[in-house]
Amino acid sequence: MTQPDFEAVIAIAREAGNAILEVYNGPEFDVQTKDDESPLTAADRAAHRLIDRELRALTPAIPVLSEEGADVPYAERQAWQRFWLVDPLDGTKEFIKRNGEFTVNIALVEDGAPVWGVIRAPALGTTYVGRVGEGGWRQEGDGPREPLAVKTPDNGHAVVKSRSHPTGELADYLEKIHVADEVPVGSSLKFCAVAEGRATLYPRFGPTMEWDTGAGHAIVEAAGGRVRLAEDEATPLRYNKDDLHNPFFIVSA
Repeated sequence: MTQPDFEAVIAIAREAGNAILEVYNGPEFDVQTKDDESPLTAADRAAHRLIDRELRALTPAIPVLSEEGADVPYAERQAWQRFWLVDPLDGTKEFIKRNGEFTVNIALVEDGAPVWGVIRAPALGTTYVGRVGEGGWRQEGDGPREPLAVKTPDNGHAVVKSRSHPTGELADYLEKIHVADEVPVGSSLKFCAVAEGRATLYPRFGPTMEWDTGAGHAIVEAAGGRVRLAEDEATPLRYNKDDLHNPFFIVSA
């Protein structure tokens, strides 16, 4: 199977991030909700249009499934052996709070599993990339690409906690394990915290969609970690389901 030009896809993610920053840093930034006229919606749509156009031009034979274009019926999708899975702007609450922790996510999914992913945090100038079986890296700006590797917990877990989505199920889960530290992170950067060894565990007991997790999933696995169902940690999280909502899951080193 011919592989796409992944360097070109990384460039697309960076371009989409720049399009988001034009809105984020613009003079009219004032947003509380994602209505049709908000800067958040404008940034989301601008990034979606750019990514969708560029991916289709780069790889015409590989379909694209994006949060902003997710109305492809399962009857059509179920025949896809591989496809691009895109969240053009992940971390809407982080965008609104202006803490910089929003991202552009692009994953390549093959046979229901993410095999490659890029996460670009444009406001932070950081890029994460991972290819399952070949490793991953992090890059600050245009600096060197530093290898990613998960870190096995020594004495208790460093647990990723969402800045915006606390749940009772999470509290119940944390009571059953030894938590040595908590790492508050927004958006798909939660996956990256595990992939780069800042955290050892990310339990997710809240709603997510496939495009929220595909790129981060690939990056974690490329760094030596795993993403499994919360109800059955022997079973990996799967993609291109009839229902694009994810079940609860656990990301671990």
